[in-house]
Amino acid sequence: NRLAERIVTEVFRLARTIEDLLVLSTIETEEAPAREQVPVHLVVAEAVERIRPAAEQAGIEVEVAEPDHRMGVFADRRQVTSALSNMLDNAVKYSDAGSQVAISAFTDGVEVHIAVRDRGIGIPKADLERIFERFYRVDQARSRTTGGTGLGLAIVRHVATNHEGDVRVSSRLGEG
Repeated sequence: NRLAERIVTEVFRLARTIEDLLVLSTIETEEAPAREQVPVHLVVAEAVERIRPAAEQAGIEVEVAEPDHRMGVFADRRQVTSALSNMLDNAVKYSDAGSQVAISAFTDGVEVHIAVRDRGIGIPKADLERIFERFYRVDQARSRTTGGTGLGLAIVRHVATNHEGDVRVSSRLGEG
């Protein structure tokens, strides 16, 4: 029974890796994704709903600062939702039970900024730029237990690049 359970776990992990590789490959090859006017509050809500079951299971509260309903971006809705879901997924996976993950969006009149904040384990300064590399993981032991593929933040960076945007990270070890 133990061997069968382990095989099933590994099959699911392999399937997630393949799925993420396919998503990343699609995003990389779409030089000019189909774009439309996308309400920011809708992509934020969709991304939060995707991650909510995992957050609830982990005992983490997802706090949403409701974006202005007039705020929109010209983007590929599927890609932007995928990027936000991946950012939220990482925030949940690397936070402790009882903590909070927050997402907010604002505009400076020219650009739209979407921020995800957690109070998780944090990232050492030396690893900050590397987290966007494929398969790179700061905490190998924790990533094995969370079941991640190490591709989520690579997907985020490619989506930002495809939309002539940027992704930035600010973190301190132990502070999220």
